Amino acid sequence: MKNIFRTKPIEDLIKETQGEKSLKKVLGAFELTMLGIGAIIGTGIFVLTGIAAANYSGPALVISFIISGIACAFAGLCYAEFASMVPVAGSAYTYGYTALGELWAWIIGWDLILEYLFAIATVAIGWSGYIVKLLASAGIVVPKALANAPDAGGIVNLPAVLILAVVTGVLIIGVQQSAKLNNIIVGIKVAVVLLFIALGLGHVNVANWSPFMPYGWSGVLSGASVIFFAYIGFDAVSTAAEEVKNPQKDLPRGIIGSLIVCTILYIVVSAVLTGMVPYLKFKETAAPVAFALEQVGITWGSALVSVGAVCGLTSVLIVMLFGQTRVFFAMSRDGLLPKVFGDVHPKFQTPVKSTLLVGIISMVVAGFTPIGVVAELTNIGTLTAFIIVSAAVIVLRKHEPNRKRAFKCPLVPIVPGLSIAFCALLIFKLPVITQVRFLVWLVIGLVIYFVYSYKHSAMNSGKSNAA
Repeated sequence: MKNIFRTKPIEDLIKETQGEKSLKKVLGAFELTMLGIGAIIGTGIFVLTGIAAANYSGPALVISFIISGIACAFAGLCYAEFASMVPVAGSAYTYGYTALGELWAWIIGWDLILEYLFAIATVAIGWSGYIVKLLASAGIVVPKALANAPDAGGIVNLPAVLILAVVTGVLIIGVQQSAKLNNIIVGIKVAVVLLFIALGLGHVNVANWSPFMPYGWSGVLSGASVIFFAYIGFDAVSTAAEEVKNPQKDLPRGIIGSLIVCTILYIVVSAVLTGMVPYLKFKETAAPVAFALEQVGITWGSALVSVGAVCGLTSVLIVMLFGQTRVFFAMSRDGLLPKVFGDVHPKFQTPVKSTLLVGIISMVVAGFTPIGVVAELTNIGTLTAFIIVSAAVIVLRKHEPNRKRAFKCPLVPIVPGLSIAFCALLIFKLPVITQVRFLVWLVIGLVIYFVYSYKHSAMNSGKSNAA
């Protein structure tokens, strides 16, 4: 069973990107940065800020965002080194395969399936809630039976299903078209966030920042583990590695650039938000940014923020669905999932079957399942993947110190070690039930690996040379 730790040579991975199953290279640094911002700014800033402020951090939400941002910055530097060195679809899954071996690669891939699939469904349900409210304000009422899952008193959440169908179609047509649409949407939602900051600054009451840390440091750390969801998405940039024109330079720029922009916006928004409205009031709403503007009498601004939220959640869906399909594609090409999902369409040069699979499963989950704890499940899967990628940087530096690295993570092993420590701390602060559910998910994944994936691995066919 020692073969479960066989690694895949980087040369073999790069060679696969040049064959008939290769993806079209159309993305640059700007598109990658916009993809990152598109995935990061969404559910976190428009939904989770209120939850974290009211129940965990209070006005110290700013510190929670800084802590999560630092954890992501350390992890982002590790991702940037791998992305520039291994410009292949699959992100953390692929990096784990090259440094730690097949079993660890499978565990990361299984984590990413958890992260993306449930995040996609959750965001789609959130998108549905916003669009139903906007339509109602325009006099168009969507029947509750068609706007809620069965357990919530409906038949199907139709808006969630429809938006996922549209996004799936866009991704099938081509990544270049998807990126252009994403650029437009990201521009709109960033403009809306800046508008909120401009409007809210004049209504900040410093008295609302006292007490600053009502739940203590424990609350701040718990808040950081909750709003960590707000940063999920920068890793999706690395899933696009195979479709980047100059991956050695552009991937690190896209990962780090999107993190910097979003962290600055998050810190400013959280400070303005908690200064406008007493933090306990956010228990009354799931749309804190629009709620804050309503509380100070700027109702037209609240409506604009709702439009921005719809745009924000749409771009998150585009990037998350994109990332999930690329992970499926990479795992299928390696034989760990059925080979059929590694096929590339001859005209569109996209993994159509992987895209359809992810799209259909997401539609079913979003349309028929009310999800209340998915944010925590998504977070723990992502944090685990970050830990493994950070460890992989240390391992590969030791095993292949002379390999050319277009971008080097600084201060190895200190920076990867700090990434591991911060992510482990955030996992520890998540609810115990979330940790238990995650372990169950891992056990299911390990059963699938030993029953199917190990036997069907491309490593067994001699197509790749195990190290």
